[in-house]
Amino acid sequence: MMSPAADDALRDEVRLLGGILGEVIRKEGGEALYEHVEAVRQASIAYHRDPASHPAKRLEKLLTAMSVDQAAGLAHSFALFSLLANIAEDRASRRRARDQTEAGARADTPEGALKRLADQGVDKAAVTNLLREALVSPVLTAHPSEVRRKSVIDRIAAISDLLDACDKAGAACTPGSITEPLRRQIVILWATRLVRTQGLVVQDEIETVVSFLDRIFLHVAPKQLSAWRRLLDAPDLKPFMRVGSWVGGDRDGNPNVDAVVQGDAFRTQSRAVLNFYLDEVHTLGAELSLAAELAEVSPALQALADAAHDPSPHRADEPYRRALTGIYARLAATYEKLGGSPPPRRPLVVAEAYSGPDAFETDLKVLHDSLIAQHGGVFADDRLTDLITAVEVFGFHMATLDLRQNSDVHERVVGDLLKVAGVCDGYSALDEESRLKVLAAELASPRQLFSEYAEYQPETLKERAILQASARALAAFGPQAIRTHIVSKTDAASDLLEVYLLLKEVGLYRAEDPGACPIQAAPLFETIEDLRASRPTLERLLQEPSALAVAKARGVQEVMIGYSDSNKDGSYLTSGWELHEASRALVEVTQAHDLKLQLFHGRGGTVGRGGGSSFAGVLAQPEGTVQGRIRTTEQGEVIANKYGEPEIALRNLDALTCGAVLASLGESQDHAFTADHGATLSDLSARSMAAYRKLVYETDGFVDYYRAATPIAEIADLKIGSRPSSRTASTRIEDLRAIPWVFSWSQSRVMLPGWYGFGSAVQGHDMAELKAMAEAWPFFKTLVQNMEMVMAKSDMTIARRYSTLVGDASLAARIYGEIREEWQRTHDAILAINGHDTLLGGQPELDRLIRLRMPYVEPLNHVQIELIRRRRAGDEDPRVREGILLAINGVAAGLRNSG
Repeated sequence: MMSPAADDALRDEVRLLGGILGEVIRKEGGEALYEHVEAVRQASIAYHRDPASHPAKRLEKLLTAMSVDQAAGLAHSFALFSLLANIAEDRASRRRARDQTEAGARADTPEGALKRLADQGVDKAAVTNLLREALVSPVLTAHPSEVRRKSVIDRIAAISDLLDACDKAGAACTPGSITEPLRRQIVILWATRLVRTQGLVVQDEIETVVSFLDRIFLHVAPKQLSAWRRLLDAPDLKPFMRVGSWVGGDRDGNPNVDAVVQGDAFRTQSRAVLNFYLDEVHTLGAELSLAAELAEVSPALQALADAAHDPSPHRADEPYRRALTGIYARLAATYEKLGGSPPPRRPLVVAEAYSGPDAFETDLKVLHDSLIAQHGGVFADDRLTDLITAVEVFGFHMATLDLRQNSDVHERVVGDLLKVAGVCDGYSALDEESRLKVLAAELASPRQLFSEYAEYQPETLKERAILQASARALAAFGPQAIRTHIVSKTDAASDLLEVYLLLKEVGLYRAEDPGACPIQAAPLFETIEDLRASRPTLERLLQEPSALAVAKARGVQEVMIGYSDSNKDGSYLTSGWELHEASRALVEVTQAHDLKLQLFHGRGGTVGRGGGSSFAGVLAQPEGTVQGRIRTTEQGEVIANKYGEPEIALRNLDALTCGAVLASLGESQDHAFTADHGATLSDLSARSMAAYRKLVYETDGFVDYYRAATPIAEIADLKIGSRPSSRTASTRIEDLRAIPWVFSWSQSRVMLPGWYGFGSAVQGHDMAELKAMAEAWPFFKTLVQNMEMVMAKSDMTIARRYSTLVGDASLAARIYGEIREEWQRTHDAILAINGHDTLLGGQPELDRLIRLRMPYVEPLNHVQIELIRRRRAGDEDPRVREGILLAINGVAAGLRNSG
């Protein structure tokens, strides 16, 4: 709960930043723009209170009369207001988190989680044993929902840093001392383009993800591991946090990802992590100036120093520095070998490259052990310790790269290989059992299908080249480089065996030792139908000796479940329930084979794509489905929001870890689940899906309404990703990717994917029963709270203005009316279940935060609508397009979720 003093501090900070921005707008944009901004803001507020009032009607006049330059200026100004308000909100959240941590009130901190477990009779030894076998893995993806340019994110960080420094300075930080530095940064932000003029390529996305890995994760993940080691008194605890990436390995629907791009991803990651190691070794060389006459060293350290052949007479009696000279030289050679370019700083001597990170870590431990043996605990937890921990976590590969491809592609490639080899001329026409028989026979045979002298389809050659690049990456970087090949659109066991056959073609799967395959094929169950079929699909897969051998060797079968497409397919409520039921079923299947289930949650930033609190989401998982192992995607704007600053990143990594520990060892949050609950939710889910699909897939004219009443066409102009927004050229909802689907409804303030269908589902149901179910069962409570938050960000008054963009007025009235009626039903149902008079009545802090942003978001919606109207009417002025994109950018920033 935010205290009144904290609430005042937040408002004061918003006023400070907003006031400085106002002055900058006056000076940089002119008095006329400033007055226009203020007039539109006030008219927007009046419109929101009562669209029929006289002050509200002024908004339409202001918008229709504004010039293109005025529109662009308005959009730019309000977008910056939103960004600055977000800075103040983030800082308030950090202050609140620190206060709650100090008060011992947070179970999502290591101390709080251990205390909760201790109260339940679980000791630290049990936690240590769990973490020894655990895997907690945030996986960074390039899914296109981050609208902010890196230059903008950097300015936001600079402004936040200034305010943080002022906090630390206390009374020494006066208004005068902080205002001018802030003004300078805000002027730069004002003059910085908020939207991209050029489209992104995959290499841009690689660089962006690596920048987060380099700036944040390299520093934070080792500190997190060290803190858990101290808390558990387990200095030998191995890394359980493994950062993953999809960028350069995810080729599902992205024709731009190929073998060259994958190689670039590993080289870029390797250069970044090795450069970090080089800098740390160089710094240690400057620091560890211990002389042999004054400090004894171990024989191993002396041997390492002698082996360096450091020619400098100034270091002749400084064994640690001489050893580090040799280590640096070997690391520099490794940089050149793996990174493909010379290191930024040349070594003083020539040396061989390290064979792998283990050899580098061994040398560092020689230094560390000598220091500890001769000087005690003063060196037990220092820069060298942090470096060793970083090597344990990141190796030379930095982030584990997942491979992902659509099952349809694998089917075509395998069919091509089998046809050319004369094994089977019509693989795609075979039924499932016949396919499995062909695949099993080939996997049991040592021969390969591919011939260098035969002709294949370009797609076959491309896929083979990618897997060959994967084999090279594993040889160069070790087994943590690539662990999983995810198969999108999995609906049969053969979809997974096809992957093993393709891995066999590049020598990664061997018939004589299938368990040694370094890459596991993991199904991705995305649609409602796929989720419902997930149990028999996994059961059939694990009947195959090849797949079972790989899983047994690991002790784990990974399965990815998709929140986005299941939501687009069947409604938020149905998606949540089917994911819950599939998870229960899958853990039963793996337990029957004495395996652990490793669920990989394909979550997005919005509730419609599985967003929300990671900690609460993990705790709400069905009993037995976590078992100390969880992976989750971190997508788009979520990466910057959760991992943009070290303190926030550490808190989020700890929250994910604490959730996994508590879900695995603590009293189950799912214990209140009963058969009656399951029956009730199954019924509600069916009714929700029926209502949702009736609107989205069965209503005449819905596609036309959607494409006119949302900025889906304009979103395609945003240069925010390297993948196309649709899987095909069709305009069908089925072929649209989930991200632009959710993004467009967010922009138009309907937020439809996050709630539609729930009101119809519960209509006529006993609300007292649903209220009791929400109070007793965290899973259902989380579902309802997430919908409540989404609806609080929705605005049907503004949505009605978007509906005026539909050319057919009767179509607009009919479909908007249906959406509005369902919104009201859902609104009333949520209030009845939560027992409050208003949305977020039980979450006043979140309510205040949302209300704080809306005065800056609503004008952007109105400007966006006007400019879209002009552009669709034929206005070709590029400034109109720029204004639309600025408005989209600003709304996304203000709502804090895009897709």
